Amino acid sequence: MALYVVRNETRERVLADRALLADDSKTRREGLLKRTEFPAGEGLLISPCEAIHMFGMKFAIDVVFYDRKKVVRKVVHSIPRNRIAFCFTAATALELPAGTALATGTVAGDQLSVEPKTARAECGSRVPSGSAVS
Repeated sequence: MALYVVRNETRERVLADRALLADDSKTRREGLLKRTEFPAGEGLLISPCEAIHMFGMKFAIDVVFYDRKKVVRKVVHSIPRNRIAFCFTAATALELPAGTALATGTVAGDQLSVEPKTARAECGSRVPSGSAVS
C-alpha cells in the first residue's frame, strides 16, 4: 500500500509522513478499527469522505476534513470513542493521532499538499488535484 506525506503548506508543518490511503470499500470500512495504537507521523486518508465514526475505536484521533482543492474545511480535535464527526463540504478526511492538529496549528482555511512518500525525494512530483486523495 502506498504511503503519502501530508503537509500543511500554510503553517509549513508536516501533518503525516506515513499516511495510508483508504479509497476502496474494504479499506474505508476497516479504517483504523483493527489498530491498537496510532503512532505520531502516521495518518489515514479516507477519500471520498464527509463523515467518520468512532464506534469500536480503541483511541481518540484528530480529523482534518478538506475539500477537492485541499483547503481545510474543518478540524476536529481528540474525538473520543463512540462519536461521529462530519463536514458536508469535505471531499477527504485525514485521520491523525490525537493532538497532531493542535501541535501543527492546523485550522480551517489552511492549504494542504498530499504527495506520494517517495515522489518528493525522487522527482518532486505531486498528486494531481483530481486524484483520489483530493
